[in-house]
Amino acid sequence: MLGLRKKNLFVIIIMLVLLFLFSTVQARKFKVAFVYIGPVGDAGWTYAHDLGRKYIEKVFGDSIETTYIENVPDSMESISIFESLAKRKYDIVFATSFGFMDAVLEVAKKYPNTVFMHCSGYKTYKNMSAYFGRIYEPSFLAGIIAGFMTKTNKIGYVAPVSIPEVIRITNAFALGVKLVNPDAKVHVVWTNSWYDPATEKEAALSLIDSGADIIAQQTDSAAPVQTAQEKGVYSIGYNSDMRKFGTDSFLTAPVWNWGVYYETVIKDVMNGSWKSENYWGGMKDGIVDLAPLSSKVPTNVKSIVEVFKQAIIKGDFHPFQGPIWDQNGNLKVKKGEILSDQELLSMDWFVDNIVGSIPKSSE
Repeated sequence: MLGLRKKNLFVIIIMLVLLFLFSTVQARKFKVAFVYIGPVGDAGWTYAHDLGRKYIEKVFGDSIETTYIENVPDSMESISIFESLAKRKYDIVFATSFGFMDAVLEVAKKYPNTVFMHCSGYKTYKNMSAYFGRIYEPSFLAGIIAGFMTKTNKIGYVAPVSIPEVIRITNAFALGVKLVNPDAKVHVVWTNSWYDPATEKEAALSLIDSGADIIAQQTDSAAPVQTAQEKGVYSIGYNSDMRKFGTDSFLTAPVWNWGVYYETVIKDVMNGSWKSENYWGGMKDGIVDLAPLSSKVPTNVKSIVEVFKQAIIKGDFHPFQGPIWDQNGNLKVKKGEILSDQELLSMDWFVDNIVGSIPKSSE
């Protein structure tokens, strides 16, 4: 009888240990980290990514744990940040700036158990994907609005750094302008920085002083929108809906919906179906869109924009379909042809209705 009791006690202990271990495993939260180039309050690029982080917190609730690190240098200096997150056993690390690419790749090779997601780059590895969105699509639509709304036919554009991404999106905006207003020109001023509110304001002021009656941007802060508001001209924001910074000036903005994509990635990693890829989603995927148009945009213009939006979503129209000429008068895209993704990803020339040159990139 004593031996039976000992045996039963042993079984109970084993069951309790297994139950404890199972509970521990179950209690472990899925860890997701975000690395940002700017502050979460920039109202633009980083703000949009952080909205995505907050979105997945709501979707997954207590099953995940998120963290973020802001103001990280957009260079190899960031490598220690990514190494630290991998050592802390984060399941996924979202690296949200182009300049993080080489640092992320190096760390990914050393830490195979962490999935690294790099935004706006092109390098991949077995545990590293590249991802971006076709924000040139809503940028083209924003250009249509600018082309209709300008009175001076001079549209200002505050651009950050001269990489293919920025050139491509600027060109898409200018092509939208040209579609409805062949006489209008898009004047580009470079800040040589993604986030520099003071320089962005100076750039916007110089464009307004030279006659621009609409200020568009591709930089990260709301300074261009605020400057347009102060000077009484229209503005088109970027990255997020910036209307609160320009209640009288704001017309719209090409915006990101990162949460939709982040939810998919996390689910795929959780269920083991994730695979390395180079993702480039568009309006049809919900990752990019055009912010609701201001009441200052006429109804007929809104209707035209909606027609082109639906045509792009359905694949019946492409912003980069020919004919398209560059600034030197060279035919870059023949009539009936469309630039390939590879040509878009390596773009290094401006279309013919842009005023301004492309400086040599430091990135």
